Amino acid sequence: MQRNLKFYLKLFRVTFLLSAFTFGGGYVIVSLMKKQFVDDYQWFEENEMLDMIAIAQSSPGAIAINAAVIVGYQLAGWLGVITTVFATVLPPFAIISIIAHFYQTFIENQWIAWMLEGMQAGVAAVIVSVVYNMVKDLVKKKEKYLILIFLLALLLVSYFNFPVSWLIVFSLCCGVIYSFLKR
Repeated sequence: MQRNLKFYLKLFRVTFLLSAFTFGGGYVIVSLMKKQFVDDYQWFEENEMLDMIAIAQSSPGAIAINAAVIVGYQLAGWLGVITTVFATVLPPFAIISIIAHFYQTFIENQWIAWMLEGMQAGVAAVIVSVVYNMVKDLVKKKEKYLILIFLLALLLVSYFNFPVSWLIVFSLCCGVIYSFLKR
């Protein structure tokens, strides 16, 4: 892949649009990143993208920024990191600046409150879609131990209010042990 000005502008545009139209937090961006970077542009293989997202999720900080750093670096080194991080930060910075300026007006407007409630349902649907696609891939590959780890993690969070930070460490340990034993 040629790394010229056209490539960097395309990388900026794709990342900017992902960031600008991803409402509801970093987890929503996961399925959109997969669609853009894997399906549309074939910049990554699906497994490679899932690995990068897993690293971004388990690293401290905002998942969108973490993912931008990893994707940018994988595609174009440090100049790619600068491009993707700037493109990822710019839309929320602009939106938050506008909201801060009109904060009092926004919190009193019933239409905006209803719109935000509706967006919560959409965000939940996107997160469920991401989980479904990841589990579907595990089932298709017949990864019974990874499916077991997923079900155990789901059980721990859903029924036992297991702290998410502990769940990440637990899943990380299970993944390392699984990978070690698989080899």
